[in-house]
Amino acid sequence: MTAPTARRLAFTLVDVFTSRPLEGNQLAVFTDARGLSGAEMQRLARETNLSETTFVLPGEAAPGATRVRIFTVDEELPFAGHPTLGTAAVLRGASGAAEVVLELGVGRVPVAFEDGPGGAFGEMRQRAPVFGARHDHREVARALGLPDGVLDEALPIETVSTGLAFAIAPVRSLAALERLRPDLARGADYLARTDARFFYFVARETVDPAARLHARMLFYGGEDPATGSAAGCCAAWMVAHGVARPDERVLIEQGLETRRPSRLHVRAGRRAGAVEDVRVGGHTVEVGWGELAF
Repeated sequence: MTAPTARRLAFTLVDVFTSRPLEGNQLAVFTDARGLSGAEMQRLARETNLSETTFVLPGEAAPGATRVRIFTVDEELPFAGHPTLGTAAVLRGASGAAEVVLELGVGRVPVAFEDGPGGAFGEMRQRAPVFGARHDHREVARALGLPDGVLDEALPIETVSTGLAFAIAPVRSLAALERLRPDLARGADYLARTDARFFYFVARETVDPAARLHARMLFYGGEDPATGSAAGCCAAWMVAHGVARPDERVLIEQGLETRRPSRLHVRAGRRAGAVEDVRVGGHTVEVGWGELAF
């Protein structure tokens, strides 16, 4: 029974990077979190127990933007992909606005929308990519406990960041990626000595012929069905290494192994030799609404 003095907070549940309910990546959006402390937001994120939860703070950003804070069950993040896209879609609602601008820990992130047969398609513009260290394939394989030959040595393992740093790690085949069972504890020890936070594993062989890459993001908490922040880094990596042409919008498929198929549409430009203008897009579908009392 709810205590009479309990505060009630409205939230919306969405699935991101899909136009079909119960697929994609889940997100809880608290649409008015004014008055909550960071510690309270963290507790609420643990209560939802999703990979990320966002808290909208109306009126706390400069005109033209909305401040949003992003939490996992363990920590606050300055940026994450599917929370950005999903929160922007919730804020857009039925208004039909062409753009929603979020004020995140990394700064302003604009999300442009276009309406189509699959519903509203949102595309976020991420920060300019920063290319970091290149990693030795055999050293990475040893660190992850992988057999020789699993990683694709025709392409580099490279750290890229558009707000959150990922080591993009190419795998030689779809079958090898589907069977991948890395030692994540040892992998975390390796990453702690590098400039990357996570690995993003990709293969050029795909399930959907329309997709350019098949991807998996395995981490200490399990497996992420769709990782928009990593997909932006991967878009920059693809253009830098000839996997995609500059300004070509390509599809990354992810989440099939978790039975939550996700479709991430990415592109990046190249001007004067520098990769820039990274964009990540997809659909969002609302699947639930309610209140949480505490």
